[in-house]
Amino acid sequence: MADAVASVLEQWRRERPDIDFWPIGVVGRIMRISRMWDKEIKDFLAGHGLEPGEFDVLSTLRRSGAPYELTAGAFLKTSLVTTGAITLRVDRMQDKGLVIRVRDEVDRRSVRIRLTDHGLEVIDRVLPLHIANEARLLQALGPEDRELLVAALSTLLESYGDIPTSGG
Repeated sequence: MADAVASVLEQWRRERPDIDFWPIGVVGRIMRISRMWDKEIKDFLAGHGLEPGEFDVLSTLRRSGAPYELTAGAFLKTSLVTTGAITLRVDRMQDKGLVIRVRDEVDRRSVRIRLTDHGLEVIDRVLPLHIANEARLLQALGPEDRELLVAALSTLLESYGDIPTSGG
């Protein structure tokens, strides 16, 4: 059984046999599965009243450990979004009662973003369900295939300089 990318490759090979289209076989499939997974994950989170960016903030704060807070600057380093995007996201999350802004007692110019009790309850309830949903997305792969895929994708990410930030 061939996937949709295989059909595209077959057409290109017929039309342009002088070009080796192997990269489309990899990049095309990664991009296609990424779009599918983006929709699946967005729909799953929406069922729990969250947007993907909000889930990202909640999970980043939760894995930071008690008291589950980070500076806005720390978020910028880990999330690769603009200051304005973080500000809008945190505003919406504060309106939902998921996070609060706390002024740093030493440096009054610095603001920390902290999980509320409600935010902690939400992430602790949704996280195991999210992990089960991601496992569902990968159910076609056996353990060995998963390990090979993890290694190959990790190699690609590292080749682009995608390495852990300090403390994370």
